[in-house]
Amino acid sequence: MPHLTVPGASLYYETDGHASKPALLLIHAGIANLRMWDPQIDALAAEHFVIRFDTRGFGQTSTEDVEFSNRADALAVLDHLGVARATLIGCSRGGTIAIDLAVESPDRVAGLIVIGAGPSGFPDTELTEVEDARFDEIDRAFAAQDWHRLARLEAAIWDFGPLRREEDLDPEFVSTAYALNRVNVIHAEERPVSLPLEPPAFDRVVDIEVPALVTVGEYDMSEVLAAYEYLVTTLPQASGCVFRDTAHLPNMEQAADVQRVLLDWLTENAL
Repeated sequence: MPHLTVPGASLYYETDGHASKPALLLIHAGIANLRMWDPQIDALAAEHFVIRFDTRGFGQTSTEDVEFSNRADALAVLDHLGVARATLIGCSRGGTIAIDLAVESPDRVAGLIVIGAGPSGFPDTELTEVEDARFDEIDRAFAAQDWHRLARLEAAIWDFGPLRREEDLDPEFVSTAYALNRVNVIHAEERPVSLPLEPPAFDRVVDIEVPALVTVGEYDMSEVLAAYEYLVTTLPQASGCVFRDTAHLPNMEQAADVQRVLLDWLTENAL
């Protein structure tokens, strides 16, 4: 299995498609790992060189307790594979990393797609009562160092959304959502320190001059819905899409719809 050694870590990555095709770099959500992109890989790889990796603290990547930059890790993967520019596709935390990278290294970014993500430095948004109560549960699990319960609670609130009940959802999706975060429990004791983008991207997204697609699930968290509205109205070349009947992982829950939107947008923008 391919790993890339970088300062303080061994990054697990996978590639699909031919290296001569336009490159896509997929960055996973904070309640998942690179396996979350499995439903779209075959379709994306037909006309693209698709790259994905597990960021530090997730999946099959291992790290020491050192300072690091997610942006530098992403560029290290691209450099290792000889990719000068890529279209970034990031979900949630992965979308924030993608936005940061587009701000910091615009010469490396050909296009930007974010799913349920906001820019670093986005102002705190007041939570609903339901969201606040669910995050209190998460805080208690963290304080008790009950990592398996924590992983399950995180997956539930983000993947299912605060307004939907698990029992009303497709059981296969529910099982996959829990599994994607459960494997990250092995990293619970790791303490690497992520170096933030300074200044953060919030006031700098106006400088991103590549085509951008901003998407969100209609049942996502209130703060994510607010970030969607900000990005779709602030990014200079943004178009937007709200995926129905899904929350934070639309590419897992509404895989065919997301695949169609991504492929159409990539074709329209010659990426």
